[in-house]
Amino acid sequence: MQVLQSQGAASISDNSVSKYSMRASVLVPVKNGGALWGEVLDAVLAQQAPWPFEVIVVDSGSKDDSVEQTRKRGVRVEQIAPSEFGHGRTRNYLASLSHGDFLVFITQDARPADAHWLQRLVEGCDSAPDVAGAFGPHRAHPGARLVTQRELQEHFAGFGHALSRVRMEDRERFDREVGHRQFLHFFSNNNSCLRRTVWERLPFPDVMFAEDQTWMLAAIKAGYSKAYVPEAAVYHSHDFGVWETLQRNFDEASSFQRDFGYEIQRSLWRALASAVLLARRDARWLRQTGVGGISWVKHSVYMAAIELARTLGQFLGTRHRRLPGWLLGIISRDQALQRGRTA
Repeated sequence: MQVLQSQGAASISDNSVSKYSMRASVLVPVKNGGALWGEVLDAVLAQQAPWPFEVIVVDSGSKDDSVEQTRKRGVRVEQIAPSEFGHGRTRNYLASLSHGDFLVFITQDARPADAHWLQRLVEGCDSAPDVAGAFGPHRAHPGARLVTQRELQEHFAGFGHALSRVRMEDRERFDREVGHRQFLHFFSNNNSCLRRTVWERLPFPDVMFAEDQTWMLAAIKAGYSKAYVPEAAVYHSHDFGVWETLQRNFDEASSFQRDFGYEIQRSLWRALASAVLLARRDARWLRQTGVGGISWVKHSVYMAAIELARTLGQFLGTRHRRLPGWLLGIISRDQALQRGRTA
């Protein structure tokens, strides 16, 4: 199988092409990708697929060598001003530059786990004609903290261990059960594939956070289904500290309250009680994985602090409309990143 590179696009070809000339487009927004960005690019370019694909990058003001790393690998990179970046807006721009029937989105820190990731993800998205998009699991990077490993394992285990498709079958249940609704619209652009014809009808919304889940909610409401592809994994994890965990959950809860109407933590007492329950669960999990002695105490205390930060962030995010602007600027990680993009 021959690997072809031209005009900054990488493709692997051995059969006919579609009306868009590409089976798939791998699309990546980048800013200051660091050393990991080179590893991500190499893993993408090493994909073994039986049809052509291209890789396109949009950089929003990197001050490191991300642009140079991209260009030296022969990959097309377009540059925009930091102020022009938006989670949905930039991904729509990437899609508009592409030629693939399927639009595959990853982030600069999401490294495909093997050489068949792309083929499996696209095949999952094409497993039924009504599938709007597919997503795959995230694995913790080697050496990640135990709390990070647990979070990812627990979260993605909930979607099953085989290719699956879900759609809204019961509108009354969808409207009534928040948990069911969240399960249906969960989606992650760290590792996703969209059917191009659906994106053309439903582009990403221009929102501050959770453009992927907002998009999938619209797709589910429009009658499409969603696929989960457990064998199309990427290594993507963050060892957030206590403060960063609070910030991240503040942003997520704010977005869920603003864009979906969810109130994740309505009261302070409920948030504290949730933190205690989660900390006890984590301590039991540590025991089950063979951690003991001083190491168990150290990890248990740290994981308890993480759980407290998580639930307090959710509580503050649920009440974000009542907080003064100066405090929002401190707590919100996304606002801090946006300020960095416009600097």
